[in-house]
Amino acid sequence: MDPHTMANAAQSLSLAHLVANASGVVQGILIILLIASVASWTIIFQKLAIFTGARKALERFEKRFWSGGEMSQIYQHVSGNSQLETGAGGIFCAGYEEFQRQRNKIRPSDALDAARRAMRVAQMREVGRLENNLALLASVSSVSPFIGLLGTVWGIMTAFMNIGIAQQATLATVAPPVAEALIATAAGLFAAIPATLAYNRFIHQLDKLDGQYEVFMDEFTNILHRQVPETTP
Repeated sequence: MDPHTMANAAQSLSLAHLVANASGVVQGILIILLIASVASWTIIFQKLAIFTGARKALERFEKRFWSGGEMSQIYQHVSGNSQLETGAGGIFCAGYEEFQRQRNKIRPSDALDAARRAMRVAQMREVGRLENNLALLASVSSVSPFIGLLGTVWGIMTAFMNIGIAQQATLATVAPPVAEALIATAAGLFAAIPATLAYNRFIHQLDKLDGQYEVFMDEFTNILHRQVPETTP
C-alpha cells in the first residue's frame, strides 16, 4: 500500500471522520450519550457543592450547639442564619419550635413526641434535598452501557451487511462500521463510569449525614426530656 493510500485510510478511520460519517442510528446514540454525560457531570458538580456545604453546615452547627449556653440562645443564633439553619440546624429549630409551642398546651411527654415528629419531618426534607437528582445519576450509570451496546450491535450488523454487499471482507468494508461500534461502546462507558462512581460516593455521604442527623435527634430529644420536669406546670 502506497503512502497516499495509507494516509487516506488513516484519515477515514479518525474519530472525527468516523463520527461525522457514521450511520444516523449511531450518531443518534452518540448524541444521547453526550447529553447523558453532560447531564451527569452537571449533577456531579452540583452535588459536590451541596454535600460539601451540608458537611460544613453540620460541623458549624455542632460546634455552636455543644459550646454550651441556653437552648433559647442557641435557637436565636441558629434561626435565620443561612449557614446554620440547614441540616441539623434546621432539625434543631423544628424540634425546638414545636416543643416550645406545645409544652404548655399538652402533657410534656406529648410535647416531646410532637417535637420528635417535627424533627423527623425536617430530617426527611433535608434528606430529600440531598437525594434530589441522584435517581437521574443512577439512571445514567445503569442505562448508558446498554445504549452504547445498542450502537455496538448496530455497527457490527452494518459491517456484516457491507460484507454481504461487497461479497468480500476488506478493511475498507469492515473497519468503519466496526470502529463506529467501538466508539459507541466507549461513549457508553464514558457516560456510565463517572456517574456510577459519583452515585456510590454520594449515597455513602448521604447515609453518613442521615446517620449523624439521627444521632443528633436522639441527643436533642434526651436534652428536652431532661427539661420536662422543670417545665411541667
